[in-house]
Amino acid sequence: MATAKATATASSDAKAEVTKRKAEVSKRKAQRASKTKTTKVKKVAGQQEAVVEKVVEKKKVEKVATARTKRMAEKAKTRATAPKKTVEVASMKLTDLDAMEYTPEEYETLLAMYEDTIQDIKEGEIVTGKILGVSHDDVIVDVGFKSEGVIPLSEFTDNGNIVVGDEIEVYLEAMEDSGGQLLLSKQKADFMRVWERVREIHDAGDLVTGKVVKRIKGGFVVDIMGVDAFLPGSQVALRQVPDFDALVRTDIEVKIIKLNKNRRNIVISRRVVLEEQRESMRSVLLEEIKSGEVRKGIVKNITDFGVFIDLGGVDGLLHITDMSWGRVKHPSELCGLGDEIDVKILDFDDKTSRISLGLKQLSPYPWDDIETKYPIGLKTTGRVVSITDYGAFVELEQGIEGLIHISEMSWTQHIKHPSKIMNVNDSIEVVVLNVDKESEKISLGIKQLEEDPWKTIDDKYPVDKILGGKVRNLTAFGAFVELEAGIDGLVHISDMSWTRRIQHPSEVMKKSEDITIKILKVDHDNRRISLGFKQLKEDPWPELAHKYAVGSEALGTVTRALDRGLVVELDGEVEGFVPASQIGKKDVKPSELYSEGQQIPLSVIEFDQAARRITLSVDAYYKNRDRDELESFLTKQVEESSGGAMADALGDAGLKTEEASAPAEAAPVVEEPATTSDDAEAKTEEAKKEEAPAAPAETPKPEVETPSDEETL
Repeated sequence: MATAKATATASSDAKAEVTKRKAEVSKRKAQRASKTKTTKVKKVAGQQEAVVEKVVEKKKVEKVATARTKRMAEKAKTRATAPKKTVEVASMKLTDLDAMEYTPEEYETLLAMYEDTIQDIKEGEIVTGKILGVSHDDVIVDVGFKSEGVIPLSEFTDNGNIVVGDEIEVYLEAMEDSGGQLLLSKQKADFMRVWERVREIHDAGDLVTGKVVKRIKGGFVVDIMGVDAFLPGSQVALRQVPDFDALVRTDIEVKIIKLNKNRRNIVISRRVVLEEQRESMRSVLLEEIKSGEVRKGIVKNITDFGVFIDLGGVDGLLHITDMSWGRVKHPSELCGLGDEIDVKILDFDDKTSRISLGLKQLSPYPWDDIETKYPIGLKTTGRVVSITDYGAFVELEQGIEGLIHISEMSWTQHIKHPSKIMNVNDSIEVVVLNVDKESEKISLGIKQLEEDPWKTIDDKYPVDKILGGKVRNLTAFGAFVELEAGIDGLVHISDMSWTRRIQHPSEVMKKSEDITIKILKVDHDNRRISLGFKQLKEDPWPELAHKYAVGSEALGTVTRALDRGLVVELDGEVEGFVPASQIGKKDVKPSELYSEGQQIPLSVIEFDQAARRITLSVDAYYKNRDRDELESFLTKQVEESSGGAMADALGDAGLKTEEASAPAEAAPVVEEPATTSDDAEAKTEEAKKEEAPAAPAETPKPEVETPSDEETL
């Protein structure tokens, strides 16, 4: 009995000891928690700004950890819904537990083993953890706490080198989130670990090598000593980069230009490094460069007027005129961005550091032996490279171009524009007409490939030959008649009628009408043929000289009433002119007294056969008649306008008109005095009154429009 009591006492003491030790452990945990809490309070009181910054940072981390929390909650839910495995455990009596006793030494050993499994870690510190596993999106890390932490796989720069069992440094953001999960970050740990080193490199201005991880909006993400830095697109290179994706996964040397620890922001620049290298190369190049030497360069920029070449720190201009001996529309035809080409130094200015480059100077000058390659009369083939209003430029070889003037394209055709017979890039046969080496010009022709039809024109079309032709075109000064394909002749307006004053060729002939004409003259020098239409009949003027002798009387019909006189038509379609001073009444304009279609009695006061002019007068007709008869005529002239009334007004006075000895169609032509539209000359004509200046014997045949009828009668 005593033994049993002693055993019970010992068991009670052991239980009391265990209870005491548990109380001590709880007390130590409470002290540790109180100490942590006191430290946090002190930090908040002493470093309020740092705490606020940490809270803001923690909120950001919580946002990042939201996705992680959701994944952990989903995994917990999956485990909860999974079927539970039944594990059979042997039955144990409470008395068995009571029977298990530990000595104080054993208890201390067990307690030490338990405490060794739990690290004394704090939030905001870098701790060492062991990779326990890798899932599709996360990496599970054990940091020696009561639960494992989960880090997103995206925070690991090289996903392929993650090995289970490896130890890594992580940053403890929070002991637990809403799901009781540790919040860890490898990126923050990497950043804090290398921050001091990055700051030292930035302060010293040293260069650092980084690896381009990926391309993002506005630039690249570059890995520098395990942390991500931002490389803006404008700081990638000195010139435009044709392919940004080609830089991904490449190592580049950069310089840190901006730091922000709170935002964990590192901005780097590759362009600064390249500029420093270029400046170093520039100083060396400027000392070595000389005019006339050939150097390699890289095409940096292409413009409409030329190409900028990087010679290794110094840019030179390759003008479009120095790129090729031939025609170049745009520099991009010969080179592209990034191309490496050989160029020749043409000129170098030490003061402005401007360099003029040449590309065509690397090849021989094509005009050196031009007379030998292209002698006059040579038939060769070329390509049409340009067409203008005055001709076409043909490339015979690179750097050698010739001009086919529009006048050298056809012997007979009237070509309005070269595009009617050729197009750009056409290959045509040409004949060399002239070579000017100094001016770098070659005259070419294509009509010379055929025989000149004007060499035998006299045999085909001798003077006075009568033949048929088709009216091809009408102008104010005459009509062009096609004698054969490509051969035209001109019927001047003065050669259309012996007796009529033709106002326009359309009064006699129409376009496309077949007519009979006579060859008057062939001009070889100007390649012109003069044709005649009126020459098919005899000249009627010698016979008209008898019919309309001076003093003879005639009845005329007013065809035009002008201020300086009247144009009248006599028998036989012969025109005559009545000066304003001879209309029967002075101080009155002829147009106010007479109108077209009225008939008036006239007397011939001048007949000029050489000038083919008949001058008539109303005053001369009534000169030997009573004054009353003239007054009666003028009165009726104003009141009446019909031809019958005019005949009654003449009465039985009788017109002493001689019978025409020539046929009606051979009636003479009466031309008016030559005048112009100038006001001064018109006033001079009226002042002379009685005088009528003689017209030239032959009307000139200009190649342009002749004056109007009211300017020249």
